[in-house]
Amino acid sequence: MGFAFGLVYIVFSDPWTPFLWPGLGIALVGLLTRIWAAGHLRKHEALALSGPYRYTRNPLYLGSFIMGLGFTLAAGRFWILALFLVLFLAVYLPVMRAEVRELETWYGEAFRSYARRVPLFVPSLRPARLQQDRSFSWAQVRKNREYNAVIGFCLLCLILLAKRFFV
Repeated sequence: MGFAFGLVYIVFSDPWTPFLWPGLGIALVGLLTRIWAAGHLRKHEALALSGPYRYTRNPLYLGSFIMGLGFTLAAGRFWILALFLVLFLAVYLPVMRAEVRELETWYGEAFRSYARRVPLFVPSLRPARLQQDRSFSWAQVRKNREYNAVIGFCLLCLILLAKRFFV
């Protein structure tokens, strides 16, 4: 489904609009959010409670959402934005719900306590006061393979800029 959306996006995007640069800026905020989250995430080792995980339980998905929002804005087509929103909700809402069950199984009451204090997706304006205070780690960013998001971001920027200036 994602590849089909990507193809539709590339073919029908119109980066000649005044939304190109603001959209790319918003997408960059999403990428930076993902990197921040990946630098605090130790998958299958410990419940992430530091950095952006103090504001939302799903900062990686939030970053993906912000990136998608920015890129769809840069595309200059309202219907692409609407399609993105529908696909995001259809894919990520069930994934987040499944992850809640998985994390409850792995971490029990520690996760339930965390879930009571930190929202599922839309970030809180105030960080939760949590015990863990791990610092950001570039090694974790690499271990979590966040370079894939960076590569995807750069490629999509290049495609949009090529369409804008050369097509």
